[in-house]
Amino acid sequence: MLPGMSAKPSAKPRISIVGAGNLASALAVSLHGAGYGIDQIIARESAASVRRAQRLAREVGASAVAAVRAQIQAEIVWFCVPDGAIARAAASLAGAANWSGKVALHSSGALASDELAILRRRGSAVGSAHPLMTFVRGSRPALAEVPFALEGSQKAVRVARAIILDLRGQPFIIRKEHKAAYHAWGMFASPLLTALLAASERVAVAAGVSRKAAPERMLPILRQTLANYARLGAPGAFSGPIARGDLATVEKHLSVLLQVPGAREVYVALARAALRNLPAKNRSELEKILKR
Repeated sequence: MLPGMSAKPSAKPRISIVGAGNLASALAVSLHGAGYGIDQIIARESAASVRRAQRLAREVGASAVAAVRAQIQAEIVWFCVPDGAIARAAASLAGAANWSGKVALHSSGALASDELAILRRRGSAVGSAHPLMTFVRGSRPALAEVPFALEGSQKAVRVARAIILDLRGQPFIIRKEHKAAYHAWGMFASPLLTALLAASERVAVAAGVSRKAAPERMLPILRQTLANYARLGAPGAFSGPIARGDLATVEKHLSVLLQVPGAREVYVALARAALRNLPAKNRSELEKILKR
């Protein structure tokens, strides 16, 4: 803030973010853009973590601090750290604030708000708010229209929902016992899809297409497949030899994929999934071929 300017009062709660990785960066920038004051970016003690926190803090007008020196005044503390580090991070910050009346959130898709139990015992409302989105280095997706799975105490869920609506996200409630399945669903939607694309590149090489050229040549069919899925659903978007019941073509695929280590197993697994879930002709004959 420039000298001589006074801060305007804001009804929005202040937020401190624990972590400075890909998710924390996207969240902090989106919150800042939605008018939320970011008090602190709280990092691990390593020099590299502190440097990342400092870079992010400069973007959002916050201060950067190592966890061992944190003194938290913000009303909301949002943990954006790996799943295995959530409980440890909460314990490390248990003495950094008067937690009574605060809200503590974490962004794990697989774990419930119980990971923050130590802060709940100190008076904080706790919850989890997971965006169904992929965050990787070199990409910072906007959070508008992104679904957020919410779970936790009534107060924590209410506060998280209001924030996500301000981000123009799509909050929905999930039960804690469903979180593992919910996160597995997310795995199918992005990381395992990426693994399939990586396997596809190797098959492209067997077809005489360079690994470098393969992604660009696949993008049109990928885009159309997603467009068909969005408009028609999975059954309407499904095409190809399994949908047609073309036994000879599937046999040729299985034969040539022996040249690409690992690719045949991926093909068979996905083909079997297609036979279970999607319309196909000559189903019993195809099942026999896939068992050979």
